[in-house]
Amino acid sequence: MKINFIKSGNEKGIALVVTLMVITVLVIYTSALVSVSISQNISADLSKRRTIAYNLAESGLDHAIYWLRLPTTPYPYIGNTSLSGSIPNLGAYQVEITDLGGVAGTPTIRRYKISSTGTYRNTSRRLSNFVQIDNFARWIWFTDTETYGNSNVWFCNRDILNGEVHTNGHLNIYRDPFFGGGVKTADNYIKFYNNGNNINLTQTSNPPHDTPTFSAGVELGANDIPMPGQAVTLRTAAANGGIYLIGNSTIALNSNGTINIANDAYCNNCTTTCLPWPCRRNCCTTTCDPRPCIGQPLPANGALFVRDGDLTVSGTLDGRLTIGSSRDIIIGGDVVYADKTSTSNDMLGIIAENDVMIRDTFTNPAPDNLEIDGCIIALNTSFYKQNWDSTLFNRDTLTILGGIIQQERGPVGTFNGTTGEKRSGYNKSYTYDQRMIGNPPPFMPTTGDYVTLSWQEDRIN
Repeated sequence: MKINFIKSGNEKGIALVVTLMVITVLVIYTSALVSVSISQNISADLSKRRTIAYNLAESGLDHAIYWLRLPTTPYPYIGNTSLSGSIPNLGAYQVEITDLGGVAGTPTIRRYKISSTGTYRNTSRRLSNFVQIDNFARWIWFTDTETYGNSNVWFCNRDILNGEVHTNGHLNIYRDPFFGGGVKTADNYIKFYNNGNNINLTQTSNPPHDTPTFSAGVELGANDIPMPGQAVTLRTAAANGGIYLIGNSTIALNSNGTINIANDAYCNNCTTTCLPWPCRRNCCTTTCDPRPCIGQPLPANGALFVRDGDLTVSGTLDGRLTIGSSRDIIIGGDVVYADKTSTSNDMLGIIAENDVMIRDTFTNPAPDNLEIDGCIIALNTSFYKQNWDSTLFNRDTLTILGGIIQQERGPVGTFNGTTGEKRSGYNKSYTYDQRMIGNPPPFMPTTGDYVTLSWQEDRIN
């Protein structure tokens, strides 16, 4: 059989249609590729401009901190100012420093808002940094040296410190203490007990004998931070609107926001006036106007200072207060807040220009479990427990909510170097009060530097 194929007259037309369809698809595909490429280039360029603008804004923040730290800038700086700068071939930044005023009524601890706008070509980004004058209430533990006299004082395996730690010396570590915050030491080593054969190492543990926990790391060789010698701002504030006492004094804090004061000269409030020479007999007259020293309101500005005498304190604080003494401060019992919640306004500073001592004698024994809420500062020399090395005064646990700042580290107990068991004094449980970072007790001594509280990126309309 012969099969005949019939040719269609439309074959050329069909081929043309197919060709046009293929060309159309190719054009669409090519256009899409071009569009994606252009979009990616635009996106990459925008990302580049935004990154450079961000970096310029960060440079402005750095410039502001540098300016605040300059010796020629008044400290503390009061007022607002503007700064500017540029980086060749990149762009410029504009900075505004806004003085937000003293923190909690303390004029020397000021807070600032630093806003920096970085601009690259037609793209700008703004960063804001909230900084505060740094003060010694920032640490749970601060020492100039970790020795008492010529003896090492050790962190032991039952010690717990939940907060930032700094020493201008080095740490002495026995077995397994716990550090929950960042730790900095000016010396570039740690002294380990090493089963009685003390050893200095640049590492952070000495297994198997000494294995402390540093949850937030350790920085060895950090910068020294000098301690002040006097509570100058507290002295001034107490004499101007606070309570200023002369001679040995005792105060009891009351949970209703008042205070009991025992100081004869202050409470009797006597004034003696004398006639000038040549008066020879009955020349002086004393008049008294007694003050209500029981249930007296806390000082309005939160400052109380004792000159030329020791200050003994105990009780429950409802309010804001910093107490100080030109000599020693004696802890006569629990010193606690009426409210320990995160929203509480209760805040205490304890500043002795000599020592802060926990009283513990046969006639005035310390509690087996003692709690002190507040920032404790011993400028010269230590925070310690009376009869710390006597087994006749063996206690249980010392709880601190706040911080301990001291020139020389004072002891609160002793331990058996072989067994690790406590021999005398207290075990330590120290927790930092996070409220103190942004809301320290009144009239805290400052470090001369600045600390960042928070930062954010602001939207630019």
